[in-house]
Order: sequence, then C-alpha cells, then structure tokens
Amino acid sequence: MPKLSALDDLTFDNKFVNELDGDVETHNVSRQVMRAFYSLVEPKKVVKPTCLIFSPEVADLIDLDLSICQHDDFAQVFGGNRLVEGMRPYATCYGGHQFGQWAGQLGDGRAINLGDVVNSRKERWALQLKGAGRTPYSRHSDGLAVLRSSIREFLCSEAMYHLGIPTTRALSLVTTGESVVRDMFYDGHPQMEPGAIVCRVAPTFTRFGHFEIFAARGDIDLLQKLLDFTLSTDFPALGSPCVDTYLQWYSDICQRTVQMVVHWLRVGFVHGVMNTDNMSIIGLTIDYGPYGWLDDFNVRWTPNTTDAGHRRYHFGNQSNIAFWNLAQLGNAIFSLIKDAKPLQECLQFHYSQTFQTQYQAMMLSKLGLSYLQASGDETLIDELIDLLQAAETDMTIFFRQLASIDLGQPFENFDLSALEIAYYQPTQLDEEYLALRQIWFRKYAYRFQREGISQNEKAQRMNRINPIYVLRNYLAQIAIDEAENGNMKSLQALFEVMKKPYQPQAGKDHYAQKRPDWAKTKAGCSMLSCSS
Repeated sequence: MPKLSALDDLTFDNKFVNELDGDVETHNVSRQVMRAFYSLVEPKKVVKPTCLIFSPEVADLIDLDLSICQHDDFAQVFGGNRLVEGMRPYATCYGGHQFGQWAGQLGDGRAINLGDVVNSRKERWALQLKGAGRTPYSRHSDGLAVLRSSIREFLCSEAMYHLGIPTTRALSLVTTGESVVRDMFYDGHPQMEPGAIVCRVAPTFTRFGHFEIFAARGDIDLLQKLLDFTLSTDFPALGSPCVDTYLQWYSDICQRTVQMVVHWLRVGFVHGVMNTDNMSIIGLTIDYGPYGWLDDFNVRWTPNTTDAGHRRYHFGNQSNIAFWNLAQLGNAIFSLIKDAKPLQECLQFHYSQTFQTQYQAMMLSKLGLSYLQASGDETLIDELIDLLQAAETDMTIFFRQLASIDLGQPFENFDLSALEIAYYQPTQLDEEYLALRQIWFRKYAYRFQREGISQNEKAQRMNRINPIYVLRNYLAQIAIDEAENGNMKSLQALFEVMKKPYQPQAGKDHYAQKRPDWAKTKAGCSMLSCSS
C-alpha cells in the first residue's frame, strides 16, 4: 500500500466528537463534567520535543512512511506542539471502581485523544497522547508523565503485542525537554524527573468506566446513546441496537476478556491495577502502570505497592477480578436490559465456563498436550501449580526448558538437569521437593505417552507458546536508568529483542536469564507504585 509522505496527509474521522455530546464549559480546569462524553482540550506545548524511539509496525498501521517518523515534525506533533490538519483533540469522561470501591468521575486525566485515523485499509486507529498535560479530569494532578513510566508503557505495549496478547500499541516515545515533579514512593520525597509523552494507538480506548459514570449519575439517555454509538462504531456486525443486541455485545465483551486474561496467565503477566476504568470493552490490555511478570512463580504476587496489603490484583486473582469488573459493567447497562437473568447467564456461560475451558486448554498447551478432556488433566495442572510454588521457580525458564525434556522413554532414564537453571534457591530442592517432582513427572510422562506424539512435535508445540524473552522489570529498569543518563542503546536493544520473544536470538542470552539477586529489592525491579 502507498505510504503517506506527510503527517498532514493523515485522514481523521472525528466521529466521537461529531456525534456525541461535548462539554459546554470550555475552560480547561479540573471539575465535575456533567452530561457530556468529552471535553475539547489541546496538549500542552513543551520546550524541546525529541523522539527517542518509535515503532515501525505501528507507523505502518496508519500508513506512515518511516522517513516521517525520523523528522523533527514527528516529534513536534507527537510531543503535543503541533496539531495536524483534521485533529480535534479531546479528553473523555468516565468513572470506575478502584480497588473495589466506586471512585466517581475519573476520566482522561493525563491522556488526550488526537482523533481517529482511518487508514488505506479502512481500519480505524485512535491516537492518544499520554502525559500531554492537564484536562478537566486531572483532579489534583498535572496531567504529565515522566520518562521512566513512559518507557515502561512504550516497551510493554509492543512486547505484549509480539507475545500475541491483545493490547493497545505504542507509536512513539517523545521527551519534552522539561522536568516533572514526582514522589515515586509516596514517602514525602518528591524529585524532579525528565518528562515524556507516549502516543498510544488502539481501535478504541473505550472502557467499562465510560458506561459506569452515566449509570451512576442516572443519565440513562446518555448511557444508551453511548452504547448505540459503540455498537455502530466498534461492533457493527452485531446489528441494530435493541435489547438482544445489547446482550450479544455484553457476551462478546465477556469472551474477549476471557481471552485476554488467559493470555496474561499463559506468560505470567500481572496487570497490577485492574480497576474497572482500566478495562477495555474490546478486550485489550490497557494502561501499563505497576505491571510485572512473575519471576519466581507465586500466584499471590502483585507488582503494585498500593496493593501490597490486600493483594486484590495478585496474579492468581486476575480471573476473579475480571469477573467482578464484568459484573459492574452488567450493573451499568441493567437499566437498558431491565432483566438481570440474561446478564447473569452471560457472565456464567460466556465468562466463568468459557474461562475454565480456555484456561485448562492453555495450561495443557504449555505442556505440549492437546485439550482432549482426558481423565486427570485438571489434577495434573493443579499439581504443577503446587510444584512450581514449592521451590522458588522461574516460570518463563521452567516452561521453556521443559520443552527439551524427552518424556518418551522409561522414567528412570529421564534427564531433568535442563530444569536446574530455573530454580532461584538450589537448597530448596530437598528430598521432599524432589519426591513431589518425581511423582508429577511420572503423571506428565504417562499423559504425554497417551498423546501419541513425538518429542520433537511436543517441543515445537511448547516453544510456540512459551516465550524465551519477557519484559522482566529489571530489564526495563536497566533501560530506564541508561536512558535517564542519555544513553538510548539499551532501550532500542530491548525493544528489538522483545519483537521475537519465541525465537532464540544469537548473543541475547542475557535477556533470558532469571532475575539477578540485586534486582529482588531494587526500586523499579520488583514492585512498583502507581506513579511508576
């Protein structure tokens, strides 16, 4: 397809602001925005926008020639200094449940939508600047972002995509040439940090909270208007708005959310802050804040310091939280359905039952097995989870190494030495643990032999879905530390490695190693605050 030669050649479709009600107040001050879907607002101009890195694949989504991305005008536009023809920037109004409690109006407090680009394939891609300044939804915040959090958002958006996980994308990371004050640990010691802006890209950024706010306020006419707009724009295949279509839409969201969470569990990803305002209606991973990957396999691990006490959003609870969040979305649209039973049935069948089926199929596939509903499969999975937690075990390395173990021979001839590099504390491999491991491997081998496939086919199956490389927090922190000192080599190198997470890459073994001891307690390498 032909590429665009200038940013002003982008085709913007301003359907959201043209068809939905806007804020009648034009002053950009923090306030409650009533009976409006959005507020028009422009990005804050910055001193010296400089593009540190961009994604060629995302540029291709909106037909940009790569030469455009290397031009100063690209930094000016995606640093917020210039609006190209057709842009009508705005921030949207939404609410949400945060840590289980209704938080009222939230909204795009540090995100400004530039508009939707329609590419040459007639695809719609929304462009959104994160960290581009205050909006009416900023509350007491400045609407800005710092370099460390922006690097984490940029890298994780693209890493997740290449892992095959539904996600928003990232086009660019631009520094502003200005400093931002942040108290990273919320301990009363704020510091000046370099400011930055990420351009996020997705078919839509609509969240559960967009519907919750109007339901909570009793603005049922606006709730229905938003849902009808969403159907026509993002779910046209479902048909004309009516109660049956609304239920199909809700079922669709349940199924998309299942797929997203199962993928998270497949690679050991923990979102960290699964508030309803961080849940996408099209099942995308959205808002990369205090996220992390499991290093040692601990189902109760959370990367979020704010959640350290209650662990509401820990790894093993993500499926339950997704169910709870979907229930809140169901509550929000109840006034349009007027019957709780079909909504409950959607949750039960299209989320709960579907999740259990897909989760078991995913776990078996991680073991190189087909989902045949064989007797004992569920027990095999449960006992593996127990085994992984009985000793401090690196999840990513364990499953990748497991692929190389030949199970097609007598058990006494098994060579399990390939697993040794997955353990953090070799002293934990005592007689009791080794006996548990032996029992589990006997069951696994028996199940594998029933499958009737070769060791080579098993390894190929496993290596397609068990990555070598994931964006471990300590790797991202190394790139952040160097970038803050003016060295972008680690950032670019890490970005490139994460594009091929399932393929061995020559000279990149250090990206596949388990977490070093120094990173276990270092800030940014284990748990993160919401300002991270």
